[in-house]
Amino acid sequence: MASGCKIGPSILNSNLANLGAECLQMLDSGADYLHLDVMDGHFVPNVTFGHPVVESLRKQLGQDPFFDMHMMVSKPEQRVKPMAVAGANQYTFHLEATENPGTLIKDIRENGMKVGLAIKPGTSVEYLAPWANQIDMALVMTVEPGFGEQKFMEDMMPKTQFPSLDIEGDGGVGSDTVHKCAELTAALTSCAQVILSPQLPK
Repeated sequence: MASGCKIGPSILNSNLANLGAECLQMLDSGADYLHLDVMDGHFVPNVTFGHPVVESLRKQLGQDPFFDMHMMVSKPEQRVKPMAVAGANQYTFHLEATENPGTLIKDIRENGMKVGLAIKPGTSVEYLAPWANQIDMALVMTVEPGFGEQKFMEDMMPKTQFPSLDIEGDGGVGSDTVHKCAELTAALTSCAQVILSPQLPK
């Protein structure tokens, strides 16, 4: 049976000049974990931040908050160890960004992190399925990665049928769409839990 729903706010719209305080406010308001979007300007057009910011947040927030790194980057293999050292708990990479997902999954585990595997809206869920028994979470993008404040793509919901896995819906989740995700939570009785990554308003 599903164990319910968790909320992991994306920090994408946060004021980076006051990032630590805003993360604390999210956690104090009931966030279950923090979703950190890392963009490199190559895999996606935008650029956000790298492991030095993660390290600073870990020092400020302590060891308790769970950091899920959504790595929207090319060559995600190159960033595993720096993110692990910086204090990341889960390394979620895009299936489209690597030719060797099995090797990458092994490396992530050897560096002490959980493994998340993400797919873009245009990627068939069939490509994710062979790795389902090797990962901790499947991230189904409900917008095109790389930009905030996009419209929620409800037609991505059929991709979320994975028994015994955490399923994360990422993109366009907000006050006007969260009910659709709640309905999904009630329907998915075989997954571990449904995780939502809303972007808080600026």
